[in-house]
Amino acid sequence: MQIHQQFAAALLTPEETPPEGLTAWSGPVGRRFRVYRDNVAIGLRNALASRFPVVEKLVGDAFFAAMAEIFVAAHPPRSPLLLNYGDELPEFLEGSEPVAELPYLADVARLEIARSRAYHAEDADPLDPQTLAAVPPERLAEIRFRAHPSLAVISSPHPIGAIWAMNSGEAEPGPIADWRAEEVLVCRPHMLVEIRVLPAGGALFVGALAKGATLGEAYATAAASVADFDLTLHLTGLIQAGCFTALEPLEPLS
Repeated sequence: MQIHQQFAAALLTPEETPPEGLTAWSGPVGRRFRVYRDNVAIGLRNALASRFPVVEKLVGDAFFAAMAEIFVAAHPPRSPLLLNYGDELPEFLEGSEPVAELPYLADVARLEIARSRAYHAEDADPLDPQTLAAVPPERLAEIRFRAHPSLAVISSPHPIGAIWAMNSGEAEPGPIADWRAEEVLVCRPHMLVEIRVLPAGGALFVGALAKGATLGEAYATAAASVADFDLTLHLTGLIQAGCFTALEPLEPLS
């Protein structure tokens, strides 16, 4: 077990020498070990680049590769499955002096994490709008929604939805004239992950519904924060985005 631990530590530390006791069937042990270490480093760097393509584009290939080397040494993978590797990257970026001039970078990374999780989330059919239309108007305030397994909302003081779109090919690159906070919805109702910027109050509204609040309670929560909160606009957008899978049964009237 000790040599296994030393071997793993040496793989993630470029300056570390191979642990004692290693043998190679051909060639010097040090050279063979360096090849193995390089392959591990490249594999983990590629895993990060695959999960954070917009972060890589924002900082550039060379910088991302150097940053990934430092990150990998500080945060080795804890599982052979690399689908979730890099969950600590946003916090790593927040504490990184070289990217201090990009204060939005950590939240862009959070958005990319939500996007990758949505992609691998459990499949579920979105709610049929006719199901909602069949609810008696006088009971709409009582209904509760079942959230889609892929649903997430990322809130940021920066326009991360616009930044992500312009650096992922979803929108034409250009200056952001209205630099403002954005709340970004992430959901995969079918095959493709959808990313939408929510109107003001959207994060509070979606968050309350996802936690089991009734429609009336969620509206009250959002309206207390946003004076002109438009319930119809928000609810229609969420239904169109496939953010819910079903309505919870209504309590019987007494």
